[in-house]
Amino acid sequence: MIRIDLEKCTGCKTCEVVCQVEAIRVIKKKAKTNEDCVNCGACTKVCPVNALTRDAIPDTGAMSCNYCPIRCEIKPGNMGACLRYRNDGKKLVRNTLLVFYRDVTDVIPKEYYPAITKPLITGIGAGTTSPDSRPAPYIVQEKVDGVDVITCVTECPFTVNGIKVKIDSDTFIGNEGSDVTYHKRRIGMVTTEEYSATILALGGLRTTGGENGMLSVKVVTDIANKKRVPLAVKGGAKLEIQVSQPPVINRVISGKIAVGCGSATAGLFASFFAKAADEVIVLDHQLTSLFSEHSSGRYVNVLPSGIVLRYQQSTPGRYFGIKGDGIGGTNIINPLDIIDMEKSKVRPGLTLLVTEPTGEFYAFFRFENGRFVEISPTADALEATNEISSSCEPSGVSAMFIGGAGGASRAGITKRPLKLTEAIKERKAKLTIGGAPTFIMPGGGITFIVDVEQVKSASFYWVPTPAVVAPIEYTITLEDFIAIGGHEDTIRPISEVIEEIDNKKPGI
Repeated sequence: MIRIDLEKCTGCKTCEVVCQVEAIRVIKKKAKTNEDCVNCGACTKVCPVNALTRDAIPDTGAMSCNYCPIRCEIKPGNMGACLRYRNDGKKLVRNTLLVFYRDVTDVIPKEYYPAITKPLITGIGAGTTSPDSRPAPYIVQEKVDGVDVITCVTECPFTVNGIKVKIDSDTFIGNEGSDVTYHKRRIGMVTTEEYSATILALGGLRTTGGENGMLSVKVVTDIANKKRVPLAVKGGAKLEIQVSQPPVINRVISGKIAVGCGSATAGLFASFFAKAADEVIVLDHQLTSLFSEHSSGRYVNVLPSGIVLRYQQSTPGRYFGIKGDGIGGTNIINPLDIIDMEKSKVRPGLTLLVTEPTGEFYAFFRFENGRFVEISPTADALEATNEISSSCEPSGVSAMFIGGAGGASRAGITKRPLKLTEAIKERKAKLTIGGAPTFIMPGGGITFIVDVEQVKSASFYWVPTPAVVAPIEYTITLEDFIAIGGHEDTIRPISEVIEEIDNKKPGI
């Protein structure tokens, strides 16, 4: 059960908010636990005055749950902190039975009609629909699997546009919210770090419609066309990014993506770590692992090493990392600096492997005469780091263009724009960009996301509106096209368009 220092407790109620089993309440401005407490420690991690501590003595009347590293102590009839497992007569059972696909179909959108899954032509080179009610440059028809299919295409100017750039690297790029600049002008910001990658949000209405709009659409267009673009992050790194290529961060080409966080690395390579050394530390800015304490180390019967790490413990063997320019993206430059030698009790002769989640850095030590001495790694230690390294993917840059299919685009298809929006949401019409599939975001309008790597290079343009111009296609059955009020009087057979384009090609 959680212990409470009433002298420190201020009654802020943060502990009460995060307790999923409702085992802690603030009464008369002081926190108090009840018998439902599972000693998960969630409240200890949010207390602003450190008034709460996790009891190190197990509750003899409870079952220890081993389905995650928290190891909740669950009393009979109660649930653990995740609300997934219940102590049912000294047996842990899952609260929800396995759910079959048939039971979730009511919330999953229906599949597209097979005949409309691919556009008949693309919008690349089609020409632009002006912001009026004229039909799209090409509205073509062809039978697909016996079904009359229509594809309407245009090159659409997107004033409201943006691009999300994913940079695969553990290297520090910038703090969340930091400005991203191009030629010293702000064109976006750093958003979040997502599992060994940093996400940049570039463009968007406030940027495109602001004083740096021209530079913004140029950068978005260049990235979408897979060109190399130099960027800088305020208070962070200087970048050179190009879709499908490794990022260059502060003039250094990134190598590999971490196979997982330090904790995941310990679990994935437990059998190798067990042979590599008496103790293995995987330094990582997300979660650093101490193998002998980690659940995977205990699973393979590794003995405790007596080593104590300086980082804050999350759960046994898992420690919150600190971001920096050191090993594994941490602030540790010298691998031994992660160890708190004053608190550690290490036996003579103990061997230690320190590595990180790409296996590119490693160091091997033996404890002699009261200190760790670096020695040549054993064959087993090298096998472990090589196994990690060979399991990593190369670093890269990817980007997702985001736009809203609005006025000019929809007006070129139908005089009843809401009907087209509804057809898209109901998957009666499929929207593609240069033939590439899109994800239609939920909610109002037709806001789409497309992986630019799947779009033919040089398909995006920009105009000084400022706006990004992108090819867009709507594919729909003839029956549904007529139902939404489509411009049916401008439909042309695809054979006619093929002949027309072939006649324009040089030498024909």
